Amino acid sequence: MPPSRPPFAALVAALALAAAGLLAAPTAAAEPRGGTAVVAVTGDPGHLNPAISTAGPLHAVADSMFNGLVALDRDGQPQPDLARSWSIAPDGRSVTFQLVPGVRWHDGKPFSSADVKFSFEELLLRLHARARAGLAPVLEAIETPDANTVVFRLRRAHPALLRQLDVTEAPILPRHLYAGTDPNRNPANLEPVGTGPFRFASYRRDEQVVLVRNPDYFKPGLPRLDRLVFRILPNANTQVAALLAGEVDMLQRVSALDLRRLQGQPVTAVDTRAAAGGANCVMTLAFNLERPRTGDLRVRQAFAHAIDRTRLLRLVAFDQGRVAAAPIASGIAWAHLPGALDAWSYDPARANRLLDEAGLARGSDGLRATFDVLHFPAFARYTDLMREQLAAVGIGLRVRLLDPAAFVPAVFTQRDFDLALISYCNGTDPEIGVRRMVHSSAVGPVPFSNAAAFRDAEVDRLFDQAGATNDVAARGEAYRAAQRRLATLLPYWWLVETDFSAAWRSELADFAPWSSQFAETAWRRR
Repeated sequence: MPPSRPPFAALVAALALAAAGLLAAPTAAAEPRGGTAVVAVTGDPGHLNPAISTAGPLHAVADSMFNGLVALDRDGQPQPDLARSWSIAPDGRSVTFQLVPGVRWHDGKPFSSADVKFSFEELLLRLHARARAGLAPVLEAIETPDANTVVFRLRRAHPALLRQLDVTEAPILPRHLYAGTDPNRNPANLEPVGTGPFRFASYRRDEQVVLVRNPDYFKPGLPRLDRLVFRILPNANTQVAALLAGEVDMLQRVSALDLRRLQGQPVTAVDTRAAAGGANCVMTLAFNLERPRTGDLRVRQAFAHAIDRTRLLRLVAFDQGRVAAAPIASGIAWAHLPGALDAWSYDPARANRLLDEAGLARGSDGLRATFDVLHFPAFARYTDLMREQLAAVGIGLRVRLLDPAAFVPAVFTQRDFDLALISYCNGTDPEIGVRRMVHSSAVGPVPFSNAAAFRDAEVDRLFDQAGATNDVAARGEAYRAAQRRLATLLPYWWLVETDFSAAWRSELADFAPWSSQFAETAWRRR
């Protein structure tokens, strides 16, 4: 059964229709240019290197300075970007990309196939969680026969390849600035040099990032804006107030509740399942399986029964999405397994029995145990409600709010957590965003990889099987079998599939909020 249309969509559609007369693209003759767009983001990015992290706040800012080999349109279909064309061998085991000639980095150095090869081999396949998990097992070699040609040699056919090559999944970085350095500490992470539509101007931590138009961008007529300013405003109410006051022009994520405040205002709103950092995102509770209590399946089962996910959807996400039905998001319909998580319905009585069986007895204060939970500040409303629900079965939550710069080492390097609340984006194929969560090869210090440290030979086998064929039916069957096992072992508890609405003032037009290059075609009305 296809996913139902979320109840907030009608409101979004009404706002969009109200502004329909303002949405027509400018004619080529008009070519509007100039002005500034101020965009609110929910958290400080920490750094501006999109090749070494999949954090949403980072990609919301940094992707506008870089490009991938391809871009993805609103339907998730690959379009030319740094690669103007590509051809796939009949056996699917090699893909040849012809690059756009004459592209230059923001510092004036020429871009070439050597930058592509370096970015994959030295950055993405080592440090980008989704690229490392999805591409490293299949990429046998990258060849560069000339400056404008790149050949990917594959160990096997890989049906998800092209969708893994946009600026979010595989940004291309300058070899001349990163070769021979530690990419996690390179000064260019804070003063980036890309090929993208906007160049870096300044970064004030916890305040704002300023980008300026790249006059040498390889796409004629783009970008149209002179400046793109990202203001860091973690509080949703503050963001909406700033939009209404004209202090910011765009909100990349707006709740259904806040959309109601925008009714009757000169605002355009668009709903999408994709946003900065990825598509088909699921709010997910990761259990640290390396700790005794969260390593106990009965404790994980108790969490699943104790958390009322319908209330999370209604009171936190304001019905902007769906209760997660399976480990793979419903937006990837051919691989999704409806009802996979039905066995773990909200049942506090069952949760209490499981906690008793696990030996977590109530103390004199009624508390069985307290668990640390780490997450970004923007997710605080989720743990506020979960704290209330879990208290009913004697579980306490000790919440630690961390920005990306602190969250990543705490979870993925130091392993200093019981629980981590993460928005895991599945992408448009399980090979892109799900494999990195559950495959044993993805356990390690790479940001936003397998946070649970989950290892299971059968899940590995099923994902490897699904990733090795172009037969969609066979792939779907393998992924569904993997989900049945994941739903039994519960390395994570999948909470809510989150949809996104973006909103912007009607002085601006042609934002593409489903794209990593959301402001590439935007323009300000005179």
